Amino acid sequence: MNHSLRALALLLPLCGLGLPAGAADFSITPVRIFMEPRDRAVAITVTNDGEQEIVMQADLFVWKQKPDGEFDLVPTEDLILSPPILKLAPKSRQVVRLARLGPPPAGSQLTYRMIVREIPEARPASTDNTLQIALAFSLPIFITPPTAKRDLSCSATRASANAVMATCKNSGTAFAQVREFVLLASNGERIATRDTGGYILPEITRSFEIKREGAAIPSGAMKLQVALDDGTMQAVDLALTD
Repeated sequence: MNHSLRALALLLPLCGLGLPAGAADFSITPVRIFMEPRDRAVAITVTNDGEQEIVMQADLFVWKQKPDGEFDLVPTEDLILSPPILKLAPKSRQVVRLARLGPPPAGSQLTYRMIVREIPEARPASTDNTLQIALAFSLPIFITPPTAKRDLSCSATRASANAVMATCKNSGTAFAQVREFVLLASNGERIATRDTGGYILPEITRSFEIKREGAAIPSGAMKLQVALDDGTMQAVDLALTD
């Protein structure tokens, strides 16, 4: 995905008085970083579309997941960003390099996160009693051997009268990303949907609740469709009981 990620950091006034005093408007391309074991570095473009100079800092972490999908981040020196602190003039852009220092992966995909945040303290002091608040966002980094593949299997059980719990395990060596769940009746009728999913890293199992609004989910034969980020879909046959 070679799209850009745009962050808008507003200056929120103290005590809820007045309108925002200003904003920092910047974007980063790409928003997901893919590297192969032979790659020593990749280029990342940061663009300041705003009317004031901004200063940003990037920190790098090994990215693991807890069973509920929550991030488990540990600072790492496997990667470096050069330069780690960026100063961009208004309406300018800068290309930085993300370099790998650690050994290449042997068989499983390596996963990292780069947390980028604006440093509002670097701006000139405000004269109108405003509190400067900056947004932080994270970019996933994947270093993937040619043989690394996801291996996702999903099932679902009834959670309540109007909800089922879908459980997906990734037994593979590369990430899976679920985009959508659709629960279908045997005649093809859409019974319930969930249009959010998330990453499932290797050897992680995650559960997702799928609710039907305003009515119960009937018992009997069902099909669960699991749509993935690459456009593919998995279908699982279910037999729901009361």
